[in-house]
Amino acid sequence: MPEVGRFAGRHVLAELHGIDPGLLDDAARLGELLRAAVTEAGATVVDVVAKRFAPQGATVIALLAESHASVHTYPEHGSLFADVFTCGERADPEHALRLLAKSLDAASVRLSVLHRGER
Repeated sequence: MPEVGRFAGRHVLAELHGIDPGLLDDAARLGELLRAAVTEAGATVVDVVAKRFAPQGATVIALLAESHASVHTYPEHGSLFADVFTCGERADPEHALRLLAKSLDAASVRLSVLHRGER
């Protein structure tokens, strides 16, 4: 089994656009989708916290055994910012964000990958 606790990882940042504004305002549903995406990508979810803001928008944070994932939405723009950081080799943060984008039916996705720690 690959190491989880190595001082190395990938931090993937994403901008997703063209998403249904109603979905971007549904913190509970976003939490379910984030949990599903990171789990399918090989991460271990410890907890998920979701908060809807007034008048609109939501933030969802998933605490992972491998590190974290977060989503910050802007329904008025049909967009969100997200990031997934995982240590070790077991989980694939880029795959997690692509799965999330697919589940949100995003019209466009822009990803940036940052390699952190020792390689």
